[in-house]
Amino acid sequence: MAMALMIIVLLSTLFYLRRRRQIRKEEEYLLDLMTSEDANDVSELQTGNNGRNLTIYTAALIMSATNGFSPDNLLGKGGFGPVFKGALDDGQEVAIKRLSSGSSQGLVEFKNELILIAKLQHTNLVRLLGFCVQGEDKMLVYEYMPNKSLDTFIFDDSKRKLLNWDKRFSIIEGIAQGLLYLHKYSRLRIIHRDLKLSNILLDENMNPKISDFGLARIYKTSEAGSNTNRIVGTYGYMSPEYAMEGIFSEKSDVYSFGVMVLEVVSGRKNSSHFEFDRPLNLVGYAWELWKHGGALELMDPALSDSCFKQYQVLRCITLGLLCVEDNPLDRPTMSDVISVLNGEMQLALPKQPAFSTGRRIVETNIENKEVEIYSLNGLTMSTMDAR
Repeated sequence: MAMALMIIVLLSTLFYLRRRRQIRKEEEYLLDLMTSEDANDVSELQTGNNGRNLTIYTAALIMSATNGFSPDNLLGKGGFGPVFKGALDDGQEVAIKRLSSGSSQGLVEFKNELILIAKLQHTNLVRLLGFCVQGEDKMLVYEYMPNKSLDTFIFDDSKRKLLNWDKRFSIIEGIAQGLLYLHKYSRLRIIHRDLKLSNILLDENMNPKISDFGLARIYKTSEAGSNTNRIVGTYGYMSPEYAMEGIFSEKSDVYSFGVMVLEVVSGRKNSSHFEFDRPLNLVGYAWELWKHGGALELMDPALSDSCFKQYQVLRCITLGLLCVEDNPLDRPTMSDVISVLNGEMQLALPKQPAFSTGRRIVETNIENKEVEIYSLNGLTMSTMDAR
């Protein structure tokens, strides 16, 4: 009996030491991955000193949760890699984002999301639960959003009928609240840089949560705008100053928000083709309708129950057009957006927006470096390096 007890104790000790060694290896890897400043952030995240104690999951647990990354559990794919649904031992459902092998940009996104999302807490932001680093496997574990992303509803002929105007307005307001938090009230001031409907997840009550912070950047409140030689994001949602000159600021996110508002109101993609007196995208078509006094024609026909709230629909269309102004200074802040949505602030008259025609390729020159920006609907372009 004593011998059996000693064996049990010995095995337990060996298991504990092995587990501790594995965790140390994971921590060492992360510390090597980050800069010295970021390394302190990771250590803080693991010890829970910032109020958010992230869980370090084992690869074995992740494999079990996803049934070996079964194709049946695949939720979608992005620039980072595939995302799988999983169920932990306690029954909790999670979404597991797995870094694609050989994805150098995905490694940067992994670092970015680990550092940024863990420090952000808001009801309209997706919540990061933990991560796993073991060998070549690098994974992030999020809360599971049962209704997937907003684009799967808005751009589906049958599903978007499930979203009446009150729900759509609530979603627009929720996205705005999440962005206001990122730009003004979070511990870190964040520019998302890849806002689009596919990056807005919906919980069981259809509440929106902003996701995918792999391309996000921290900025100082004193900065008027930052410049980059490496343009990332999704063309069609990019502001003109960012797509053409590599300059980004919180007003870049405001531009993307404006495009999303017009998409939610109309049920159409910005990349859709419309004819007025020339080929137009959704932004250009919305402007032409507004300019000729027919803005409400943009409203999704599925919103037949919204006639009694046409004033609210018109307000959102006008707000969307203000957000996609050519000059960033003419666009509202997210504080202004919230005030407009609440009816607390008068709307200015929008001017002709940028990027209103159906151009498919834009060539520009940033600090003598050629870059190409391709119009690929829904595809996040993680890198555009000089040729």
